[in-house]
Amino acid sequence: MLPFLSAFLIAQTSPTLTPRNSAPTITPPSRTVPGRPTPRPTPVLPPPETLPAFEELPLLERLPHLEVMHPAELRSLPGRLDSVPVFNSNSPELVQTEGILLSTFPPEGKRNRLAHLNFAFNGRFDIFSHHVTRARTPEETRSFYQGIILYNPLTQPVTVEILQGASYLTRPDALFVTLPPVVDNPVGRVFAGPGSRAMNDILRGRRQENLPSSVVVPPGQYYLLMNVPIPAGTVTPTSNGRSTLLRLQSSGPIYIANLAMRAPQNANGSERPPELDEWETLLVNGTLAGPRDLAPSALDAPRSRMVYGRVAGVAEGSKWLAKLTDNERSDRLTIPQSGRAFAYGLSTLHQGRLGTEQIQSAKMLVRYPDTAYYAHGNYGVEYNLTLPLHNPTKERQTVTLSLSTPVKDDTVQGTLLFFNPPEERIFFRGTVRLRFANDLGLMQSRYVHLVQNRGHLAEPLLTLELPPNSNRRVEVDFLYPPDATPPQVLMVRTQ
Repeated sequence: MLPFLSAFLIAQTSPTLTPRNSAPTITPPSRTVPGRPTPRPTPVLPPPETLPAFEELPLLERLPHLEVMHPAELRSLPGRLDSVPVFNSNSPELVQTEGILLSTFPPEGKRNRLAHLNFAFNGRFDIFSHHVTRARTPEETRSFYQGIILYNPLTQPVTVEILQGASYLTRPDALFVTLPPVVDNPVGRVFAGPGSRAMNDILRGRRQENLPSSVVVPPGQYYLLMNVPIPAGTVTPTSNGRSTLLRLQSSGPIYIANLAMRAPQNANGSERPPELDEWETLLVNGTLAGPRDLAPSALDAPRSRMVYGRVAGVAEGSKWLAKLTDNERSDRLTIPQSGRAFAYGLSTLHQGRLGTEQIQSAKMLVRYPDTAYYAHGNYGVEYNLTLPLHNPTKERQTVTLSLSTPVKDDTVQGTLLFFNPPEERIFFRGTVRLRFANDLGLMQSRYVHLVQNRGHLAEPLLTLELPPNSNRRVEVDFLYPPDATPPQVLMVRTQ
């Protein structure tokens, strides 16, 4: 048995460390360039005040393949990220040389001191990991193993509780299957990719069957929390990936390292899992795994040259808890006027604020300097949003909620940009939970798996009938999945 099968079977150059401080850049629609085909003409739209409301825009039908504008009141999302530290290992995303993916161990006694960030976790914390391996030739198909080791610096034992946890491979656990834009997912069997599946499990409060409820790390010793393969497969070229999210609670300080190693081989050439002492040797003597991702651009870089980079460090924030109301002094959210809508940005980032001034990217407490300045995309972060809807009118109103993926833009105020039809690139795939009282006053929960492409103006997820001068509470909850690209918007519309 692998060390974590018995305990859990389940994921540069020398930098100058920068204390306290990945989503791909979205390229805007192409413009006229000599030697290229003439781009599609820009539609001439009436002023925003004359546009019909939301999905009723007949203009969309007349412009079937053009960039279209969608008037909406854009609002910053209330609330904020909590202060739970997250061991966030996503760089390099593609791992082809063994080494240290992320280490928060003290640098003393390590051959490559700059590979260790010297950060101890104590109390509540998360471990997020998302990495891919690839084999171009049969000689490269030897599996990589991923090892996560803990270290207890104290003179007494430290207990680490595993509150929830999930880890999946792309193959065979969670293939990137083609799914419709909206699929009901009542029991969690609908997913596309390991990130989608792992976030779905945590959303439901699950801990995988092979995860223990807790482990004890002896004083002054290491503990192998995770020791699992990421097999590339035998038919080349091929690739595979693993997404992991663990929510944990420790009784004392713990250092953590995430490592990648080619599978050791037995005398007959077969692969075997690495032993704890082999992982310790890699931790002490190894350098950073490669190849290194593109280093991030300065946050004020021009949009056309912006590289966000991928994350390797400790991010601050595991959950965004918010009550969406009219203002800070209100306890209700007044629905829009008939035929109008408002929208809240989700996972907004430095050059994707959608006309608001809000940046939701989690800050980095420690990081490698060739990786992202912030945890752009907030992979693995749970958004828990409460909408206390209020109908102040004397008439019954029909209200819809939807989650859409507009084109990332900061230049057009009060307007969301969409494509009709959306581009073929998938920008979001994951499960969203809706909790609400139905027309009979009975509480219901609905899990829906969404697949959205860039510029996707989505159909409503929920339609509610609000009687005159009534209230209706709705909760929207999801974990931002790996392999997604921000930002998205949560839209509320009155028909």
